[in-house]
Amino acid sequence: MQQSVIAFGSREGIGSVCKSNRGWLLSISLLVLTGCASNVPELIRNNPPSNIEIIEARLDPGHSTGTRVRWGGKIVALENLANHTLVELLGQPLSANGEPVEKARSKGRFIARIPGFLDPEEYQPGRLLTVSGKLSGGTRKQIGEFLYDYPIVDVEARYLWPVEEIYPNYRDPFYDPWFPYWYPYRYPYRRW
Repeated sequence: MQQSVIAFGSREGIGSVCKSNRGWLLSISLLVLTGCASNVPELIRNNPPSNIEIIEARLDPGHSTGTRVRWGGKIVALENLANHTLVELLGQPLSANGEPVEKARSKGRFIARIPGFLDPEEYQPGRLLTVSGKLSGGTRKQIGEFLYDYPIVDVEARYLWPVEEIYPNYRDPFYDPWFPYWYPYRYPYRRW
């Protein structure tokens, strides 16, 4: 019976250990990198080179037709039609990754024309939505008694931002950090 012994310092032993360590290192680094991957579409993350502002498109809708834009904001209203859905948005400035800045001042309203059906329970008023697509003219709708010119975006990509749940500072009403020292009498005056 022949036994193979690998001594410290032999090339065979070091090579096999290094190969197995490389495999582990590669698999761990891949797991870490996939955890950092974003599920936000690329058209939403990247700003188009010719991005114009909502006010510019409102003032001259014919001039900006066909221009690619990335706009976002709060959903105001949703209207499902036979072939597409019209989403009225209160436009807000976008952060670097395309998320609307909620506390910022509005840039105006616009309509996003999205093909297909959108569930009104999911796309509720007040939710944040970012869209990317081409401008296709405009329309006039009434807000109260005012006629407002809405630019229309034919949406190619959209992202409904998740709702951030804010938990209030919860304080247990029965928690007392000095519990054993004062109950039932103050320390060091104990009666027993």
